[in-house]
Amino acid sequence: MMKRLIVCFVAVMTMLWSCTSKREKMENRMRDFIASYEAAVIPLYKESALSSWDANVNGTDEAWARNEKASLAYISYFTDKEAFAELKELKESGKVKDPVLARQLEVIYNQFLSGQVDTSLLAEQVRMETEITKKFNSFRADVNGKMLSDNEVEDILRNSTNSGELQAAWEGHKKIGPVVADDVIKLVRHRNRIAQELGFGNYHQMSLKLSGQDPEEVTRIFDELDSLTEGTFATLKGEIDNYYSKRYGIPAADLMPWHYQNRYFQEAPEIYSVDFDSYYMDKDPVKLATTYYASIGLPVDEIIARSDLYEKPGKNQHAFSTDIDREGDVRTLDNIRPDSYWMNTIMHELGHGVYSYYNDRSLPFAIRDAAHTFTTEAVANFFGRYATDPAWMHFMGVIDEKEAERINEEAFNAFRLQQLVFSRWAQVMYRFEKAMYENPDQDLNQLWWDMVEKYQMMKKPAGRDMPDWATKIHVALYPCYYHNYLLGELLASQFSAFITNSVVRGNTGEDMKAMGEFFKTKVFMPGMRYEWNEMIEKATGEKLTARHYAAQVIGEE
Repeated sequence: MMKRLIVCFVAVMTMLWSCTSKREKMENRMRDFIASYEAAVIPLYKESALSSWDANVNGTDEAWARNEKASLAYISYFTDKEAFAELKELKESGKVKDPVLARQLEVIYNQFLSGQVDTSLLAEQVRMETEITKKFNSFRADVNGKMLSDNEVEDILRNSTNSGELQAAWEGHKKIGPVVADDVIKLVRHRNRIAQELGFGNYHQMSLKLSGQDPEEVTRIFDELDSLTEGTFATLKGEIDNYYSKRYGIPAADLMPWHYQNRYFQEAPEIYSVDFDSYYMDKDPVKLATTYYASIGLPVDEIIARSDLYEKPGKNQHAFSTDIDREGDVRTLDNIRPDSYWMNTIMHELGHGVYSYYNDRSLPFAIRDAAHTFTTEAVANFFGRYATDPAWMHFMGVIDEKEAERINEEAFNAFRLQQLVFSRWAQVMYRFEKAMYENPDQDLNQLWWDMVEKYQMMKKPAGRDMPDWATKIHVALYPCYYHNYLLGELLASQFSAFITNSVVRGNTGEDMKAMGEFFKTKVFMPGMRYEWNEMIEKATGEKLTARHYAAQVIGEE
């Protein structure tokens, strides 16, 4: 009996040793792979980021050529068949158990999977994207013989009450559509070809899955939000139309897209009696933002020092934040003016910036990044909202306490309207892109306006048959991304609820530092160590939910 027990014990120990040995072997192979991966990919990543920055700031042909070359070199690295075969074997072995190694394996595997197509296809994609980018960056709207920037078009749409002038500005901006539409359709087909060669139905499906999202789950969330917001938005849309009917002196039935104070009706029209722009006319948005981030223990001086903040010819007219090396070289590109839009924008972009800057630099390079694209959007949205928050404006000395109290209700109404307007706009973008990649040969001009009329409840101009969908830069150059903005709003509300209930009790310096510390330790420093919903649960005590957004915006639990 004893002999039999000894034999069994030895057999079990041998099996355990064998399993441990196989695990150690596979994990050591993974460590070796990561070492070679980092040696190759870090300089490629940095050159791609730097060249992109230079091209967007300066806009020269030489800068764009350098960026195209660098982007292709970075993308091409992930086409290595032998490297992917090694990753595939490691993944399928199931022996890489160490949590940090396993997470890196998952992230790097998905990076390589997207590159397992003919390199000529990837090179062509980069070339096509570069050409479209150059067209967007150099375009200026021809409005009655004047060449206007996007900011100047927005100024007209926001401030003019002359329907003819508004229509001319709106239509002038839309002239970019025919310039890029054919190129964008070709690019969509090209992206689909790449996705299908990798075994996905289309590029939209591939993009979501490789980013760690389930397309069906995202659509379910959008369906839920559509249901939650449709009735409230319809009521508010009626109020908007009544306001504009009086503003322009025309029947509500005659209101057209150019009457809604911005190019896409993606921002709330200014129907409430709070002129936020007036509060910032003599203020410096950069100074305010810099002061605020310092007050919460997240100084941004080094980010600002590297950034390009103001308008100039040839420069990208939009705004973004970029992490050059995941080692602290973080920058933001803006075109700042002293108004509420750019106050929101610089707070938003620096939200992205602090997420990157205050990462845990001891994390391996592959997972030293935001848990997901939309989690960094959530942080950016959280801080961007402050630009029109009377309590924050008072805290920062923009307005006094009496003025903050006077505008508080109207400011909340404006915030609520902004969230609902944006939510409906995001429905258009998500569903249009999804349908476009499912069938790029359909009538996209009509599809766009079908979506706009259904979700934004805005009329198409009679007889209009133009590629207005192609005027939105995200459709061409930031594909399958827009849904992350709305998911970011959900998470921003979730962060807000948790911080209010569990982190701060007031506006003291200690409270402000506690909020900054929460973001730094619970959101920024974990990076991609955890799958995004696990990070959210660890930070806020629950997975992503629409509940807090509904409570904050619609008043429904």
